Amino acid sequence: MSSNRLFNLKRPHQFFGLGFGLGLAPKAPGTFGTFAALPFIFTTMYFPLWLQIVFAIVISVFGIWACGKTADDLGVHDHPAIVWDEVAGYYITMIGAALSWQSLLVGFLLFRFFDIAKPGPIRILDRRLHGGLGIMADDILAGIFSLICVQALFKAGYLPF
Repeated sequence: MSSNRLFNLKRPHQFFGLGFGLGLAPKAPGTFGTFAALPFIFTTMYFPLWLQIVFAIVISVFGIWACGKTADDLGVHDHPAIVWDEVAGYYITMIGAALSWQSLLVGFLLFRFFDIAKPGPIRILDRRLHGGLGIMADDILAGIFSLICVQALFKAGYLPF
């Protein structure tokens, strides 16, 4: 049976796991799914830093459940349509960032680079962990790497505050 028949956005875990349906894009679902983080970024951009971190933890833990359950439905460990991991990763990238089109673009590009290239420890997590945690962990770490880069660019004056 095709996994397309198993997609059901009326099921809450799939609605979120599939990034509100953006993961169903026919090309580059991970890239499209990353955009699903934007409402969360815009909604929380004026929250205190500690609350942004708590929110990142909440969406990451929630993602372990939603992605794992969606993967079970589809019968595929990390189906390309499962993109909540990208949502969490890009959200993490933008924690504490002064938002501008430049910071959003640089954060997006950095996160997609680390998510796709999977250097070093990101690749190790991707290969060794399974289930919802395995789907989420490499993107969380890619988000942390991207966060460090974005903050370094802010500190160096390359991104506007």
